[in-house]
Amino acid sequence: MKKEEKELAIKLRKQNWSLSEIKEKLNVSKSSVSIWVRGIKLTEKGQKRLFKKRRKAIERARETRLIKEEIKRKVIIDKASREINNLTKKELKLVGTALYWAEGSKTKRSLVQVCNSDERIIKFMMRFFREICNVPESKFRGYIHIHTHLNAKKAKNYWSSISNISLKQFYKTYQKPNKSSQNKKDSLPYGTFTIIICNTELFLKIKGWINGLS
Repeated sequence: MKKEEKELAIKLRKQNWSLSEIKEKLNVSKSSVSIWVRGIKLTEKGQKRLFKKRRKAIERARETRLIKEEIKRKVIIDKASREINNLTKKELKLVGTALYWAEGSKTKRSLVQVCNSDERIIKFMMRFFREICNVPESKFRGYIHIHTHLNAKKAKNYWSSISNISLKQFYKTYQKPNKSSQNKKDSLPYGTFTIIICNTELFLKIKGWINGLS
């Protein structure tokens, strides 16, 4: 029986089969196959085929590993996310103040401004301004900074839907060329958005809240 298996192993090896493929075909150990076909070299075509096969196997293993890592990350993120319950008014005030401290304008006394490209920050700050600062809807203004090769109209509709600020209350969009992003995937397809409120008293009040936090 071993003689027949050895002869078949040699035949398959000459047909450019890999050691693993022969092992599986004959249901024998890989060490036996290695001994039987020792000295039989693969053709250039066979070497290329096995190289491609190994490369695909490595890619599949890498993809599987990345998927498993992504699942682990998602489990951690989802678990942590559930630790944050609905914010109380006080918590909303504190977090909104801290975010303004980090992202808001603190130089122009008559203007309250927050600029960002992250829709979650814009949504949160709009909630802060509406629920904590009691800003009337008519006082909100929107301002978009976007590169000229991007769709400004699409950006306006996007940020209006995120902020719930009427397009009628948007300032003229600022567009600027960006040579570095030509022929490349743009990471900011909707540009950056600025919430603007002209209110000196609110500016001073937020400044006082920041002082209180500090």
